[in-house]
Amino acid sequence: MRPGPRSLLLPTPLSLSLRALVLLCLATRCQAVQAENVTVLEGGTAQISCRLQNYDGSIVVIQNPRRQTLFFNGTRALKDDRFQMVLFTPRLVRITLTNVSVSDEGGYFCQLYTDDTHHQVATLSVSVPPDTPTVEVKQEAVEGGEVELTCLSLRSKPPATLRWIRDRREIPGVVSQQENGKTVSVSSTIRLSVERKDNGAAVSCEASHPALGGQKRVRHYRLDVHFAPTVRIIPPPGILREGDSLSLTCSITGNPLPRDVQWTRINDTLPERAEISGPTLQVSRLSQSHNGTYLCQAQNNYGRAADHYALLVYENVSVTTMVLSTSHHATSHPITLLITPSYAPDPRDPGAVIETHSAVPYAVIGGILALLVFTIICVLIITIWCSVRQKGSYLTHEASGLDEHGEVQEAFLNGNDASQGKKEYLL
Repeated sequence: MRPGPRSLLLPTPLSLSLRALVLLCLATRCQAVQAENVTVLEGGTAQISCRLQNYDGSIVVIQNPRRQTLFFNGTRALKDDRFQMVLFTPRLVRITLTNVSVSDEGGYFCQLYTDDTHHQVATLSVSVPPDTPTVEVKQEAVEGGEVELTCLSLRSKPPATLRWIRDRREIPGVVSQQENGKTVSVSSTIRLSVERKDNGAAVSCEASHPALGGQKRVRHYRLDVHFAPTVRIIPPPGILREGDSLSLTCSITGNPLPRDVQWTRINDTLPERAEISGPTLQVSRLSQSHNGTYLCQAQNNYGRAADHYALLVYENVSVTTMVLSTSHHATSHPITLLITPSYAPDPRDPGAVIETHSAVPYAVIGGILALLVFTIICVLIITIWCSVRQKGSYLTHEASGLDEHGEVQEAFLNGNDASQGKKEYLL
């Protein structure tokens, strides 16, 4: 006598290797079990469901891809706490799998045991989104050369898509893939010509994947271009005279940036009062003995650069002159004049060399000549004024004498006493 469905003994492991679709048909009725395929992200939770039709209480068994029994009629058979039976009804059997990994991927068997054992497989697919890619540099970038950059996505399933972006434009790269079990590593390599202006320029690698839902994992990289240094001395404004202070700053660029800055004076030593603080040289209380060409130098592994500054310190000159007042009295007033050269050095050209000693005598001579001309003009004006005044007085007296002589002559003709007339008109 054949045992009924409920008294069926547990099948052996060998009898559990069955087909993918279960349709159990009896003479009077048909029982069926249907499984649903599942896709889940790695690390997520998968729900595996078995739908029953015309279930009459037969034994339901769920197995993993390795054909190990997970549940037997709702009872746990495998000690793996990640699997949980969440639902067992005559129409639906459902289990959950937490913290899914790619090793859990495969076909899960939903089996219904009657006189003939049939099953259906629920396929579990695990999707692995890429992490943020990394950027590797094969060798350091040097001005005038090329740099090779590789964007690497170590693990994804299916393979991630990599794109290089610079200034919002895509740069084509050479793509390669390598399988690591069930996941794939993807790399994309580009080569760029670089100059010093490219130092610090941004380049991005984007990784896209169906599991990211339209989002992208982006790695930003800034180009590190090595180049020789450049040096420029920033000169002080205006003219420097004795007693002033000098401050020179050496502006340096380069990659790597030179750490040591050297200040020297060509064919001479630095002044005793010179103080060096990093790229700045300071000298207090300047004198003409500090004149000379000062040199700033810097270097790195890719070259050396220098710049020079010609220092010219002007002396202070005092001049005493005479100032004439309008009352024609000469008064001596000492006036101290600071004589500046007629050709001042251009502060934008620190290397300009100006002869200062030839400019001072010309200025003094010019001032003296101007005073002499002014004095001569004043004397001429006074002389002319005095001459005109004297001539007017002489003409006045001469006209008076003529009048007197005429009156005397008229008196004589009229018979008057000449002596009386003379007495009357004699001045």
